[in-house]
Amino acid sequence: MVEELTQAEDAVAACIDAVTWARPEDELIAALDTTHRIEQRLAAVKLAVIRELDGRRTATTRGASSTAVWLRERLRLTVPAARRLVDLATVLENGNPGVRHALAGGCITVDQARVIADSVDSVQTAAGPEVADKALGMLVEWAGQFDPTLLRKLSTRILDHVAPDIADGAARAALDAEARRATRDRHLTLSTLTDGRLRLTGILDTETAGLLRAAIDPLGAPSDPDDQRSPGQRRHDALGDVCRLALRTGELPENGGDPAQIVVTTSFDGLTGQLGGGTLDTGLHLTPEAVRHLACDAAILPAVLGGAGQPLDLGRQRRLITGPLRRALVLRDRGCAFPGCDRPPRWCDAHHIHHWADGGTTSLTNAVLLCGHHHRHLHHSDWTVRLAGDGNPEFVPPAWLDPEQLPRRNHYHRRT
Repeated sequence: MVEELTQAEDAVAACIDAVTWARPEDELIAALDTTHRIEQRLAAVKLAVIRELDGRRTATTRGASSTAVWLRERLRLTVPAARRLVDLATVLENGNPGVRHALAGGCITVDQARVIADSVDSVQTAAGPEVADKALGMLVEWAGQFDPTLLRKLSTRILDHVAPDIADGAARAALDAEARRATRDRHLTLSTLTDGRLRLTGILDTETAGLLRAAIDPLGAPSDPDDQRSPGQRRHDALGDVCRLALRTGELPENGGDPAQIVVTTSFDGLTGQLGGGTLDTGLHLTPEAVRHLACDAAILPAVLGGAGQPLDLGRQRRLITGPLRRALVLRDRGCAFPGCDRPPRWCDAHHIHHWADGGTTSLTNAVLLCGHHHRHLHHSDWTVRLAGDGNPEFVPPAWLDPEQLPRRNHYHRRT
């Protein structure tokens, strides 16, 4: 397979520098159609490979928490994009060979394949395999005329065309299937921009969308006739108000042994002089004005820091790494320290590098922050962790994965 794909790659590479301006229009259109068809066929191969790797649990044996997370590292994808690939590969492999063949034949696109697979699955549940085959043929034919958005709209009434006698009775089943898809596809992604802000993207199911609108619509209304904020800015500010209200209730679950809270680090001189900025435990920076605003209603915890900002000593000797000592650990590791993991501090456990039961101390020099998956993985694999000369954790892979066993670090949480 690799040899054949390499030959295909060479053939494509030979076309990259083709002089397109000298080609007649008909030839360029034919090249476009052929390129698009090859792209879909390659997608079918890619999905088959992903499905096989997922079935073999390749990702977990290499230290990743899931195939989607491993694909993000391997192919430089976002986690939502990688997860969609894994989901579609599973759907096409487990119950929709016709859709897979249509994709492999270059007759439909990946996005159309998602729509058709969902629709055929619903039809098979409602009317059986024979009707599902009819629906598949009709949807593939429609895919030659309609984009994925229109195709999904048409697919909601596919039974009217292939099985009109049960169409009305199956409408409820279609609604239930749509609800299941909404549950499956729900997600919220927080992406850190280069300047420290966050981009929110995601899909909310109907119920959650209703809750969000009910919460932010009253707070997002113009505060007075002179309110100059745009609708988007008002919704942004309303979301912040909702979060503040939730934190003030004191009823949120604990986070790493502490009440739900935001932690801001600033210098004593900067705080008292009202001139210094601050840093959140996520690594984001705050202006002096924002620090002063938060300090009006906050607990102030003194900490001794080294010249390079390294926390030196916090808390008393004990087994559990909580309170001030955990805060110091979060300041240092910023999140799960395992290479390639982007889990934030609130999802992480504090791991004793030299186990407490074996005489290890409960101190910053004997602790590392790990998410639940990598905490378990470290305990049940040949990976080892240690603190490097600069006081930051580094991980040594097993020899079977890297014969040279070169230490690796997490680069997602670096401050610079």
